[in-house]
Amino acid sequence: MENQLDIIATPAVDQSALSIWSACLSSIQGQVPSQSFKTWFEPVKASKLENGELTVQVPSQFFYEWLEEHYYSLIKATISRFMGEDARLTYVVVPPDEAGNGSDVHPAAAIRLQNDPAVSAIRLGPSFSLKESEENLPPSKTFLNPRYTFNNFIKGDSNQLARAAASAVSNNPGGTSFNPLVIYGGTGLGKTHLIQAIGNYAFEAGKAKRVCYVSSEKFTIEFVDAIQSDKTREFSNYYRSMDLLVVDDIQFFSGKEKTQDSFFHTFNTLHQMGKQIVLSSDKPPKDLRGLDERLISRFQWGLTADIQPPDLETRTAILLKKCEDDNIEIPQEVLDFIATNVTSNIRELEGCYISLLAKASLENREINLDLARDVLRLVVSDVRSPITVEEIQRQVAEFFDIPPDLLRAKTRKQEIVSARQVAMYLAKEMTNCSLKTIGLHFGGRDHSTVIHAYQSVEDQIKLDSKYRDTLQLARKKIENSSR
Repeated sequence: MENQLDIIATPAVDQSALSIWSACLSSIQGQVPSQSFKTWFEPVKASKLENGELTVQVPSQFFYEWLEEHYYSLIKATISRFMGEDARLTYVVVPPDEAGNGSDVHPAAAIRLQNDPAVSAIRLGPSFSLKESEENLPPSKTFLNPRYTFNNFIKGDSNQLARAAASAVSNNPGGTSFNPLVIYGGTGLGKTHLIQAIGNYAFEAGKAKRVCYVSSEKFTIEFVDAIQSDKTREFSNYYRSMDLLVVDDIQFFSGKEKTQDSFFHTFNTLHQMGKQIVLSSDKPPKDLRGLDERLISRFQWGLTADIQPPDLETRTAILLKKCEDDNIEIPQEVLDFIATNVTSNIRELEGCYISLLAKASLENREINLDLARDVLRLVVSDVRSPITVEEIQRQVAEFFDIPPDLLRAKTRKQEIVSARQVAMYLAKEMTNCSLKTIGLHFGGRDHSTVIHAYQSVEDQIKLDSKYRDTLQLARKKIENSSR
């Protein structure tokens, strides 16, 4: 069977490479149509076997892409069968006139071959790479917003995983298992900020020389322009030359079949070269509609991390950071008031902050709660005052019909202890105060007392439905008092 494949050794070709590739071709020949085998496999020539890596020659970049798209699984399984699970396959693009053989090339490939640059070392396996002299690469711009950095991205429980993954990727682009890194979440939650922070850090720290940020809309427009101006090769070469490609809002690729096909090949090339891909969307990849299944599958190769709406503590921290950056002092009660009422997303939160400053400047007014209420009435239909520990104590004491002072006293009467634990629990749930601060409000008690109280209430909720209902009534009473 090997002889029928007519693989001819030359002094420059590794005999062991010929033997392994001959065995692989014999196996593949029985699994694909004869014409497909003749067109796409016979022209592939083995050249070297070294350290578990088999190098083969293909006539063009298009030829490689066709094999990868249509026969990836078959080739990978075959190579693994004959060389082991850790085997690697390297493609070297060598045009026919340089290869010194008469390999037949599919007509479509021959047409593309005229425009395809010679590219070396495209790897199949865990360590893909595409080596091309840097002087031949098209010049690039990052298109990153320099304001989007990790330093001014506020960490919180709502974005903890996404922030940690972004940091890891920015320090080692293409070198982690988070490739691609897909960050998803609703509008205005900081996705664009975070993915651009990856690009800014990687570029400035020298972790990636060629970095590009592009929205899916811009990618689509550029692709259409490239088709109209007959520059699709330049378009593809540009994006495939990146060390780190950041693409925003991939959900807008929906329904754009040709653009998706172009991005599919760009994704494949970058991923197989070990370059980093970072994506954002409004949904996890599995829930995206109107996208090719091939793309969705690849988007799920790495890590998918979500960003949720920020909690009260994070919202307050974001406002404090804005004040720090702008060197502006705003009373804490005003910041708490805004953070309490603007809960949907960060963009709206920052919009209220800007409106507050603008209104204070234009109307020459002091920044206080009254001004904040005026601003928020234009944005939020149900404006509430910030909930404080003192207000929780007052409302809980009234609910349980006891004097508020007893919640801060040392008494161990069971009915007082129970009310105090409820108040501590609700203070932790409904404010952004630390455990230490909450303890101080309850007669200078230690933070461990607050933890014990919180856990006691949690345990009681699970065991007693009436107790759970009572707690909900107390919570509603506090919420209504803030309106």
